[in-house]
Amino acid sequence: MSEEVAGTMTPSGAAGATPAFGAAGVAAGEVAPSGQGPAAQEQPGTDSAGPPSSEFTGLSGTTRRGGGQAARPQLIRALNEQLLLSHIRQLGPCSRAELARLSGLSKPTVSLALANVERSGLVRVAGQRTGVPGRSARLYEVRPEAGFVLGLDIGLRYLRGALADLSGQIRAQASARARASSTAGRVAELIGLADALCADAGLDRAAITQTVIGSPGVYDPRRNAMALTGQLTGWSKPAVLTGLREAFGQDLVVENDVDAAALAEQAHGHGREFASFAFVWIGTGIGMGLVLDGKLHRGVHGVAGEIAFMPFSEGRGTDEDDARRRGALEASASASAVVRAARRAGMRGPVSARRVFAAAARGDERAAAVVAQEARLVAKAICSVVTVVDPELVVLGGGIGQAPGFAAAVTAELRQLAPVLPEVRVSALGTDAVVDGCLASGTDLAWKQLTALVLSAPPADGGPDGGTQLRSPAARRART
Repeated sequence: MSEEVAGTMTPSGAAGATPAFGAAGVAAGEVAPSGQGPAAQEQPGTDSAGPPSSEFTGLSGTTRRGGGQAARPQLIRALNEQLLLSHIRQLGPCSRAELARLSGLSKPTVSLALANVERSGLVRVAGQRTGVPGRSARLYEVRPEAGFVLGLDIGLRYLRGALADLSGQIRAQASARARASSTAGRVAELIGLADALCADAGLDRAAITQTVIGSPGVYDPRRNAMALTGQLTGWSKPAVLTGLREAFGQDLVVENDVDAAALAEQAHGHGREFASFAFVWIGTGIGMGLVLDGKLHRGVHGVAGEIAFMPFSEGRGTDEDDARRRGALEASASASAVVRAARRAGMRGPVSARRVFAAAARGDERAAAVVAQEARLVAKAICSVVTVVDPELVVLGGGIGQAPGFAAAVTAELRQLAPVLPEVRVSALGTDAVVDGCLASGTDLAWKQLTALVLSAPPADGGPDGGTQLRSPAARRART
């Protein structure tokens, strides 16, 4: 049977992932196939040395485009399998006929590709579709147990985490009060939480395909350490990443916590409706995750969204020493700044940001003035973002950002400042937003790792039941 490829794809479509710490914290790099261009059976004893073609459009295995040399059949097989895997992952259980229709591939080609990916352990038969005319159709879906993802969030006061399978189903979830005062203690607490999650899910840490940790700050490649970590004292020491990598492996990904929350908003919240939006977090700290044209924007040095350092320092809550440590805006508009402003305004007794907002809602004039000043500061920061990137939507998150009435107050101030008014919404995600974003990012990375293993493996001889089975790392460990 001649090889065929459907759709319009570039060679870079057959990509695996090599998670690596980058300038922006951590990103997954795509590895394009090193094979030659499209698709023909090579003559024995010859090499394909011609340039790769720029697209594949339903070519038979003996067709050449642009006078280039024929590609290896293995590349075509990989492209076909990748296309089918993508459809199955995006759409859920699919029949062979549906996959043939969606991909444009023939049913025999789809059957061969499905046999290979099913043998790998990444896809399984999910059952049969009944109740429709004709023969019942066998359905294929991603095998959830083919990979596992661990998402962890290290905050100033709490540690949170969850463990999910490759389908996104959460197998275990937990949170704990952060009690350690040293960096080594914090690392140990994070490892302990991870082990507890694995135990709850009936796994060990070695079975995890990908771990993603949400953390304040950004990665500094010059020091091989985190930077701009705010109130997490000592978290910028190189020993922190060394300890985390020893525990979770070299594929560990450390994501800025607000960026992770923005990814959660994109996957599960208001961001699903918009291609470009800004997620602004106001709580114990201040930060922003910026999604442009559907992709998280990190910037050259990873500091895109570090709005804590915007030079806004007005109001009663500002503190020069705090500003030098954390940035002018964060020192003027974070929860601790709200508390300082309230005390300087004359509020007595136990004061917290939550109490200040509650007092303002009851009509306390001093508290209301503090909240109004907070709304003006946040609106000024958002106005600066609007004039530079013009997002369709601004989502407010964090304890202050999600406070009742605060979004309306910010919108009123923004209407007087900004040249255009984006839609302003309150995030519907809860305290696990950072963990949810880590899981979303980790699932994508795990998928790239596992599909790279499948697509790089030689086809097995002897049909669906022959050949050596290719297993994901987690699946191989589960069988030993």
